[in-house]
Amino acid sequence: MLILQTDDSSFDKKFETLLQRGKVDMDSVEKIVKDIIKDIKERKNRALREHIERFDRWSPKSDEDLLIDPSLMKKSYDNLDENVKRALHTAYERIYSYHQKQLPKSWLDFERNGIVLGQKVTPVDRAGLYIPGGKAAYPSSLLMNAIPAIVAGVEEIIVCTPTPDNEINSLLLAAMHLCKIKKAYKVGGASAIAAMAYSTETIERVDVITGPGNIFVATAKKLVYGDVNIDMIAGPSEIGIIADDKADSKFLAMDLLSQAEHDEMASSIMITTSHQKALETKDEIYSYLKTLNRYDIAFKSIRDRGAIIVAKDLDEAVFLMNQIAPEHLELMVENPFDILPKIKHAGAIFMGRYTPEPIGDYIAGPNHTLPTGSTAKFYSPLSVENFLKKSSIISMSKEGIEELGRECAILADIEGLEAHKRSVLLRLEK
Repeated sequence: MLILQTDDSSFDKKFETLLQRGKVDMDSVEKIVKDIIKDIKERKNRALREHIERFDRWSPKSDEDLLIDPSLMKKSYDNLDENVKRALHTAYERIYSYHQKQLPKSWLDFERNGIVLGQKVTPVDRAGLYIPGGKAAYPSSLLMNAIPAIVAGVEEIIVCTPTPDNEINSLLLAAMHLCKIKKAYKVGGASAIAAMAYSTETIERVDVITGPGNIFVATAKKLVYGDVNIDMIAGPSEIGIIADDKADSKFLAMDLLSQAEHDEMASSIMITTSHQKALETKDEIYSYLKTLNRYDIAFKSIRDRGAIIVAKDLDEAVFLMNQIAPEHLELMVENPFDILPKIKHAGAIFMGRYTPEPIGDYIAGPNHTLPTGSTAKFYSPLSVENFLKKSSIISMSKEGIEELGRECAILADIEGLEAHKRSVLLRLEK
C-alpha cells in the first residue's frame, strides 16, 4: 500500500494517478452493450431468454419463467430469523423516515396583479430498480432504491435482478416482500436495463432506472439515458478518510478494508497529518487482512488502488480530499464539525470515531447509492427527487398580461419570432 508525502517531488504525478481511480473503460464494452440493447429492442422476450441462458446459465422455458413469484417473497420473509427480520425492519423505518424529510412540496405564489406562479411536484408513473446479483446479493440495495420511490409515491415499481443458475437470494426476496414489490424479474446485466428502457412482452417500459451494477450495466444506463432517466453512472466503491494524530489506527484500518473487500477495483484512500499514524494504519491493515474471508479481493484492492497520504496539516488534507471527491468520506478527527464547512465534495460524510462507513450502508437512514470516481463534484446521492418531476405553473391575469406583454413582445421580436410576438399582442388588443 502506497504511503505518499505531499512534500515529495513525485507527489503531484502520483496524486494525479489516484484521481483517475474511478475511470471505467466503457469504450471497451460499448459495442457489446449496444448489440444487447438492439437485440432486446428487436426481439424482446426471445432475446431476454437467450441472454439469460448465455450469461446466467439457465434456460427459461416460457415468458412466465422470467417472473419472480410474490409468494416466494412472502415465504422468504416468513422464514427469516427474527433477529434478521427485526434488523430489516429497523433499516426500513430509518431509511423511510430520512427520505420522507426530502419530499419537496408543490407551491403557488400569488402576485399583486393577479399573476400566479408555482411548481407542481409529481412522481413518475413507473420506476425500474436494478439490484445486483451474481457474486453477492444485496437486500440493502433493494431497500435503498425502493424506499425513496415508495416515499415519492411512485405507483408501479419493478425490480430486475440477475439469477445465476436460477437461484435467488432469500434475503433479497424477503426485502422485496417488505417493500411490497409486486413485479420482479429474473433478468440482469445490460439486458435488464434495455428491457426496462424499451419494454418487452413481459417487462413494461419505465420512466427512471436506478441501482448499481457492473461495467455492462453502467454502460447500458449511459446509452439509454435520454429515453429514460437514470440516477447516475457509478463505478467501483471507494472510501476517503481524513485522520489526525489522535485517530484510532485499528478503526482506520478496518474502515479502509470495509471498502476494499467490495471489489478488486475499489479504492481506499486515507489522508492524515501524522506520518506515524500512516505507518501504524498500514501495519494494522495487513494484520486484519489475514482474517478476512474476502482476503484475495481486499488484498488486490489495497495493493493496487489503496493509498495513505501524509499532509502537512488539516487544511491541506481537506484541499486534497476535495479534489478526490470520494463516494464515502470519514472525518476521523477530534472536532469533525469544525472542518465540515470546508468539505465541498463527497457523496456521504461520516462524522467522528463512532461513525464507521458501514453504518451508512445499512441502517443510519441516508441513501447508500452514491456518486463515485470524483462525480460527487456534480452528482448527489440517490434521493426521493430521482423519482419525482416538477412542472412549472403560470397563470396570467388581464392586468398581468397588460403589465408584462409589451416587453415580452419586444423580446420575441428581437429573436425574430413573429408568431410569438403576435400571440401576446393579440391579447393586449382584447
